[in-house]
Amino acid sequence: MPLRRACVSKRVRTAVFPVAGLGTRFLPATKAMPKEMLTVVDRPLIQYAVDEAREAGIEHFVFVTGRNKGVIEDHFDKQFELEATLEARGKSAALEELQQDLPSAGRTSFTRQQEPLGLGHAVWCARDIVGDQPFALLLPDMIFQAKPGVLKQMMDAYEERAGNIIGVEECAWEDVSSYGVVVRGDGPDQGFAINGMVEKPKRDEAPSNLFISGRYILQPEIFALLAEQTRGAGDEIQLTDAMQTLMDQQRFTGVKYEGKVYDCGSKLGFLTANVVFALDRPDIRPGFVEELRKLDLEDQL
Repeated sequence: MPLRRACVSKRVRTAVFPVAGLGTRFLPATKAMPKEMLTVVDRPLIQYAVDEAREAGIEHFVFVTGRNKGVIEDHFDKQFELEATLEARGKSAALEELQQDLPSAGRTSFTRQQEPLGLGHAVWCARDIVGDQPFALLLPDMIFQAKPGVLKQMMDAYEERAGNIIGVEECAWEDVSSYGVVVRGDGPDQGFAINGMVEKPKRDEAPSNLFISGRYILQPEIFALLAEQTRGAGDEIQLTDAMQTLMDQQRFTGVKYEGKVYDCGSKLGFLTANVVFALDRPDIRPGFVEELRKLDLEDQL
């Protein structure tokens, strides 16, 4: 089936959040709790991703879930008993924060990925909900310290160039073998041509040190490619493979955003994010700094 050209006039209103992963790197914590509900300071990972999407103007939030993920759906629902208790106790600030975190009624959709067949398969599972529209894809493991948010920065590039947009960040050259990196073409950091992608290259074979950091804006033609995509690395349906095919038909633009990503799918990234985000909170920073000083960490560093 021939691919259609991307429609430059279509606004991105929908975001997809793949949340079906098993979280094996965080066992036993994730045995009964979704990894996306692990908290950085006092907010679950999935909330950071949803907040970023809302800031960027997303109106419809699609969650691709799996077994034992019902608590994510509950998190984005009203809790009448809790809200009534907070109101009765005069805790208006906490009540207001809870209400602000919720997408409005009818703005969330949930679908199941019955088998763990990879990110590409998870995205394909959202096809009927997304329909024939461009969409944002946010991996909740990756949270960002960025103002404005990374997806908002990408939306600005999309308004100018349309097509497909990928958020990238520089890593140390010795770390390129841990990531998927892009082949950089012409253009400024805020919107340059992507001429290819390489998954986990050796340092001396890497085309750049710009790694793909879990934020995408994709055209709906990706779904047809994912439907026919053969299994790749890890015997899974890889999104990168489908994007490389789509690249022959449509423009891909990279955005080297202003900000920094923390990979909370790893223990080290998760712990680092907690420290960084705690230090960024005016209500927490003074006491947290004092507690860190008490630990006298110099001998351990």
